[in-house]
Amino acid sequence: MRVPDQPTAAEEPSHVVSTAGSSDPAAPLVVLLHGRGSSEREIISLADQLPTGPAYAAVRAPIAEGGGYAWFANRGIGRPIAESLADSMVWFRTWLDAAAPAGRQVILVGFSGGAAFAGGLILADPQRFSGAAILYGTLPFEAGVPVTPARLAGLPVFVAQGDQDKVIPRELLDRTWQYLLTDSAASAQARRDPGGHHITGQTLVEVGGWIHGLLNSQPA
Repeated sequence: MRVPDQPTAAEEPSHVVSTAGSSDPAAPLVVLLHGRGSSEREIISLADQLPTGPAYAAVRAPIAEGGGYAWFANRGIGRPIAESLADSMVWFRTWLDAAAPAGRQVILVGFSGGAAFAGGLILADPQRFSGAAILYGTLPFEAGVPVTPARLAGLPVFVAQGDQDKVIPRELLDRTWQYLLTDSAASAQARRDPGGHHITGQTLVEVGGWIHGLLNSQPA
């Protein structure tokens, strides 16, 4: 049975994208994925505090929700409905595959619901991406994407969480931390903040350094 508020293929909106940084179509592409109830207009502002050189793109999620947009329908906070997540990933990939043909470096940076969406994308197709930052969110467990041992072997991942995060269930945050830092076999960098559900200045500095390192490691 289809989730009631999830757009059908005929109803899915066109891709609305805000951009910053390089306009070179061959430049590395950093895709910024906003949280639930937010939009591309908010998260694109992070580009000003991230390394120069890449192209930055913030895509508006396809489902209208709470004055903003969401990547998937869910069955509780941090728990995507598998069909909805799969539909949105197909929708997103139609944009990504046109914007970044094979050979163009793609790095994902997702916050909250955007972190879960980024997690779904890398779990579904880890070879497609050069890295992913999972910021203050959970991976989409029990949502139709494989969360198996060594699934992300060698993939650069940055994970940040707030010790006082009251939005994402602690069980999901802990499970995400454990999987990304051990079972996934990702090349993981991690930090925990003493705060709550927001991107701190220090996290943004470290994400910027992480992105810079990925750009420098990309073969010419």
